[in-house]
Amino acid sequence: MHKAFRVRGMVVAVMYLTATVIALGQGVPSDEQKKMLMPEGSLNLRNIADLQFSPVEEGLAFVVTEPARGTGRLKHIWVYDVVSRMARQVTFSAKSESSPRWSPAGKQLAFLSDREDGQQQIYLMSMNGGEGRAITKGKRSVKAFEWSPDGKSIAFLAPDVKTEEEEKKEKDKDDAKVVDKDDKHARLWIVDVATGETRALTKPNWNFDELAWLPAGDRVVVKGTDRPESDEYTERIFAVQVADGTMKELVKPRGPFGEMRVAPDGKTISYVGTREDGPEPHDLMLLPVTAHAARNLTGASLDRPVQDYHWAKDGSVVLVAANGFSNLLVTYSADGARQDLSAAPGPAGAMALTGGGEIAFVSQAATRPQEVWLWDQKSAPKQITHLNDSWKQYTLSEPEFYTYKSFDGTEIQAALLKPRVSQSANQEIGVPGGKSKLPLIALVHGGPTGRWADAIETWGQLLAAHGYAVFYPNIRGSVGYGQKFVEANRGDWGGGDFKDVMAGVEDLVKRGIADPQKLGIGGWSYGGYMAEWAITQTNVFKAAVSGAGMADLISEFGTEDHPAGDEWFYGVPWEQPEGFLNSSPFVHLKNAKTPTLVLQGDADTVDPLGQSQELYRGLKRYGVEAEFVVYPREPHGFHEEKHLVDRLNRILGWYDKYLKKEGPQKNLPGKS
Repeated sequence: MHKAFRVRGMVVAVMYLTATVIALGQGVPSDEQKKMLMPEGSLNLRNIADLQFSPVEEGLAFVVTEPARGTGRLKHIWVYDVVSRMARQVTFSAKSESSPRWSPAGKQLAFLSDREDGQQQIYLMSMNGGEGRAITKGKRSVKAFEWSPDGKSIAFLAPDVKTEEEEKKEKDKDDAKVVDKDDKHARLWIVDVATGETRALTKPNWNFDELAWLPAGDRVVVKGTDRPESDEYTERIFAVQVADGTMKELVKPRGPFGEMRVAPDGKTISYVGTREDGPEPHDLMLLPVTAHAARNLTGASLDRPVQDYHWAKDGSVVLVAANGFSNLLVTYSADGARQDLSAAPGPAGAMALTGGGEIAFVSQAATRPQEVWLWDQKSAPKQITHLNDSWKQYTLSEPEFYTYKSFDGTEIQAALLKPRVSQSANQEIGVPGGKSKLPLIALVHGGPTGRWADAIETWGQLLAAHGYAVFYPNIRGSVGYGQKFVEANRGDWGGGDFKDVMAGVEDLVKRGIADPQKLGIGGWSYGGYMAEWAITQTNVFKAAVSGAGMADLISEFGTEDHPAGDEWFYGVPWEQPEGFLNSSPFVHLKNAKTPTLVLQGDADTVDPLGQSQELYRGLKRYGVEAEFVVYPREPHGFHEEKHLVDRLNRILGWYDKYLKKEGPQKNLPGKS
């Protein structure tokens, strides 16, 4: 074993074990010992994803996303050793590593890293020790890869390498590009693991997003399109001959699809697709390799969106599906019979499966951060990581999950956070019949095909820590309640979904929890849109926060990346502008009175900067109190540490200013 690897591995393992022992020795701190969550502390949350068991089932690899530091969040690969029952970090570069994939023999671990020149390449690491070595090169980034069944080659997706002429033009700033025509798209390549020799199997004018080998090793199944410039869903599933690149179309799914995999016997291709044409992948589809039509495995019997799934050796499938605020763990036998599995705690999304039936999964809850758990399906699941033990020091609010009836009788599930009862003062704040009603913030999730889940949500926990009740409604259009519920706001943004929000707020006011004079609303993306819509429809909210929202759905469609998802809701604005226009907040801005904080990253291509500019300009015109904060370099989801802290401080400060009589300024950036 390489000395450096051994020492570094031992140091990490010892540090990890020491931290675990200390945590176990101290136990969970008492309420008196716990700290109040602050914006800086809320960033210290690790996320776990992409669980991968080794073929010999001795190790479990997974990706840990570190807390934001400086200008981003690094990702590193960890491995849990089944024999020693210890987890250790195995990659240590100053950049990021992701997509761990074991070789068929389990002796090597391949992964992606941008550690050299910022270009994402495939690296190989021997599990006997040593540093990872790159087996792909060039001025291009690898998008995805998979080992061949015999372990001698790797198929990967990447564009052509930049030519010397292209690099010279970029260096000389002579780099004008023709949109669509000059774009480089991901091709399918094969690299020989031993020699590094690389060859392309597909043409450069195609684009591919996913790949999976058939067990015989003679073909690679891919998701791709020969119309990459299109703004519609044009992807199909093909089988590509490894010998000569010959392609055969297998199926053309309607709408978006993904998570494509191959059954162990190689006879069936699976993917998560749409029941008809959208709006998001929902059901697990099974496509026989020799057929041209897929059958829906889960639509009728489950009717919940599949979050992750894996094939078992016997031809059965184990999957995780969203179900309201929680998830279901379900298995389907080879003949299609459904059986629900009961694990406590249950999975939160990512999972992996051994040939012997053991299931590893990530679990979390509103007061319990992500950790990896291992379940043999016989005894209770066991927690095998302690990556977020530092969160035990914070006081977090437990949510109350409940349902209420909306304007038309539709039942809406929601969660409510309330400030923790002050034991020292013996107060029951926010309890009906208690001493006082609470200022309430309604937070709307992104999407609209998203949901609030039983997980730590830092905006709400911070607000609860500062004395607010926080309302999380899963309004119509949310996932986790069946396909019909997802489709319920098609062509109706700002209609039934907004009425769902208002019915929930009115319910909390009637129950004596919310102070009707101290109501606020906020959200990001579609949640930001809903905050914008709310301030143009009602004056009951005394403060609003819109993050990366949408003021003008017509210009949004024309400037965002990948507008095909929005087309499912309203068609295209050149043919059907009325729907877009009628659901656009800017049309009604003259009605707005609510003080509004507008937050936006200037590198956002999902909901571009212009959307927030349109909102702010209208608010200014009509004399509404507003602040517009632009964060340089930030995309739709922020990355930079100081920006993340600044955003949270501004949110807290804005609500405090307008919803609390004392209007404390301590949370406003620049204030002491």
